Amino acid sequence: MQKNIAKQKISLMIVPTGTGASIGGYAGDASVYAQKIARHIPLIVNPNIVNAAVFSGITANMYYVEGYFIEQFVKGEIGLLPSKNNKIGVIFDRAISKNVLNIHINTINAMKTVYGIDITGYEITDETADVEFFTTDSGISSGCVKNPTTLKKAGQKLIKKGAQTIAVVCKFAEPPQDEYEKGNGVDIVGGVEAIISHYLSKELMCPCVHAPAFEDVTIDGNIVDEKVSAEYITPTFLPCLLTGLRNAPLIVKKENITPECITYKNLHSVCVPYNALGSSVVLDCIEKDIPVYAILENKTVLNIDKTSINKTIAIKEIATYDDYINIIKEIEYEKS
Repeated sequence: MQKNIAKQKISLMIVPTGTGASIGGYAGDASVYAQKIARHIPLIVNPNIVNAAVFSGITANMYYVEGYFIEQFVKGEIGLLPSKNNKIGVIFDRAISKNVLNIHINTINAMKTVYGIDITGYEITDETADVEFFTTDSGISSGCVKNPTTLKKAGQKLIKKGAQTIAVVCKFAEPPQDEYEKGNGVDIVGGVEAIISHYLSKELMCPCVHAPAFEDVTIDGNIVDEKVSAEYITPTFLPCLLTGLRNAPLIVKKENITPECITYKNLHSVCVPYNALGSSVVLDCIEKDIPVYAILENKTVLNIDKTSINKTIAIKEIATYDDYINIIKEIEYEKS
């Protein structure tokens, strides 16, 4: 994917975390849609699209980019440098019990042994992070981290050891049994996970992605909806992070961008759920004349459509992701 970067066209697929997206709001359930797109064009995805606990929907033609950096990328503040076999550091919240920590360390060792993933090491925070999660009155998943600086300090130690990307695991209280396991509603922990990832990515200026750790590591034997099933067969969600971060593009500030970097100028278009259009990414794409396609088959609880933001002409509504793929195929036709 590094040849002729300056002229290469890239697509961007976004499914906001913790917004109850009918496609991508659960456990890697948008992966198959991303994979179809990536067969025709290199594709930037936010981690929420492909993360699925012990599974990952990432493919060789995808770029795994945390949401904060997607925002900065579209603004033109950073470039993305394609990379392989990154050195990964892992942060563990001190609140995680010894038993649960050991499961995650075994997970790291298994990923190293089976896949050869390069782990520089792990750091346990000096203090507990104290993570809380909740849903807002509008039904969006959110939360707070009372002690984020302890995560930052652990990340800085890992970077000094040579880590290029960071996986972070914080202790979470047990989520309530709700509609999520039935394939409905909102992932209640997703919002604060995004907050943690955004914060660390901004502070450390390297790809950082979060997974929760729960004290109850027993596996539920009940049948759940297939969209969430990946999260109900394992006590750890760390593997998908390590898989994504392994080949995640590295972050280059705009003043240091080289011809090998991908920039917003490479973007052919962006696709997003039809009523999740209030983000800075969408608005910045419109300002830069990058086509925005709103996918009608994918809806969220945000209820911000093109009418809500008064962009009825700039944003193109299309029925399905397959329709978007047909638009992408026109690039291939033009090349042939």
